[in-house]
Amino acid sequence: MDRIAGYNKEVPDSSNNDLIRSMRNPVRAVLLGPLLKGVSRSFYLTLRVLPVGMRDPIGIAYLLARAADTIADTSIVPPEQRLDLLLSLRSQVNGASDEGALARIAVEVAGQQTQSDEKDLLESLGTALTVLSQLSESDRHAVRGIVTTLTQGMEFDLRTFPNEYSGQIVALQEIDELDLYTYMVAGCVGEFWTQMTYAHVPGTFSGSPETMLDRGTRFGKALQMTNVLRDCGKDLRIGRCYLPATMLDRSGLSPEDLLLPNASLRARPLMFELVQGALEHFREALEYTLAIPASSVRLRLACLWPILIGLETLLLLVNNDDWLDPEKISKVRRSDVYRVIAYSVPMVLSNKLLRIWVERLMERVRAGMKS
Repeated sequence: MDRIAGYNKEVPDSSNNDLIRSMRNPVRAVLLGPLLKGVSRSFYLTLRVLPVGMRDPIGIAYLLARAADTIADTSIVPPEQRLDLLLSLRSQVNGASDEGALARIAVEVAGQQTQSDEKDLLESLGTALTVLSQLSESDRHAVRGIVTTLTQGMEFDLRTFPNEYSGQIVALQEIDELDLYTYMVAGCVGEFWTQMTYAHVPGTFSGSPETMLDRGTRFGKALQMTNVLRDCGKDLRIGRCYLPATMLDRSGLSPEDLLLPNASLRARPLMFELVQGALEHFREALEYTLAIPASSVRLRLACLWPILIGLETLLLLVNNDDWLDPEKISKVRRSDVYRVIAYSVPMVLSNKLLRIWVERLMERVRAGMKS
C-alpha cells in the first residue's frame, strides 16, 4: 500500500473524466496508470483508447490475471507451492479473505522477481483486491468470472506439465485439448471484453449478442494460438509441448524430436495447419471489429491493433525457417508496432480499407505457407 501511495500525484490519462477520477482515487489511478504501464506497455496503450467506463474493470482484471500468471510462472518456486498460492489468490478474488496468503505471495514469489514492476504488482495485490471490491456489482462479478477462468488455465498448466527443471517434456493429447486451453487463457477474455462492451457502451455492436460472444471467443483464441506457436521453442525447453500428440504422431514426431536441429523444418506442416486455424479465427476477429460502428473509434482501435500485430506475428512465423529455435523467436519489433498504430488511425473509419488491409495480411501469411 505504501509503495502505491507514493505515486499518488501522477495522473495516468489526459482526459478530463480520468483526471477527476484520479484526483478522487489516487491509488486506483496508480494501479491503472504507472503500475499497469510497467507490467504491460502494449496493453496499456490499448487500455488508454478504451471508453472510460470499460477501463477500470478491464484494467483490474488484467492486473489480477497478470499477478496470477507471475505466480504460476515463477519456476524457482516448486509447482505445488505455486498452485497453492494461485488457488488462494483465486479464492480471494472471489471474496474470501486470507491476508496470510498475500503475505506469502509477497515473500515467496515477489522476492524472486527480477523485474521491479512485477515485484511491485505482487506486493500491491491487497490494493488491487480493494479496488476490485469498489467496482459495481455487475463489473465485480464479471471480473471475478474472467480471473477464475484464466487461473483455471494456469492451474491446467501446473497440473499437466512437469517441473521446468525435470528434463521431461509432456505434450497435450488432442486438438480439442489445445482448443480448450486457448479458450481458458484467451477465448474467455474475448467473452469478457464483449460483456464489458454491452455493459458500458450499449448499442455498440451490430450483430446479435450470441454472434458477438462467439466472435469474441474466437478473437481470443486467434491471439492465443499465435502466442502458442510463437513461444513453442521456449515452452519445449521447460517441458511444455502445446502441439498435440495426435498431430505429432501424424508427422512421425515426438515432443523430444522438436528439440533436434532439423525440427523446425520437419514440423513446418504441423505449424502451417495450426496457423490456418488461427487465420480462420482472425477472420471472425475482423468481423467482430467491423461490427463496431466507425464512430466508436477508440473501441475499434483497441480491437484492430491486436489483430494486425497478431497477423504480423504469423507472417514472421511462416517465413521463419528456425521457428522452434528460442533464439530466433518470431516477434514483431516495437517499431513495427508503432507503424501499425500510426497507419491504423486514419484508416479506422473505413470498413473497406480495414478489410483490404487485414485480408492482404492474411494472404501474405498464406503465401508464406506455400513457399
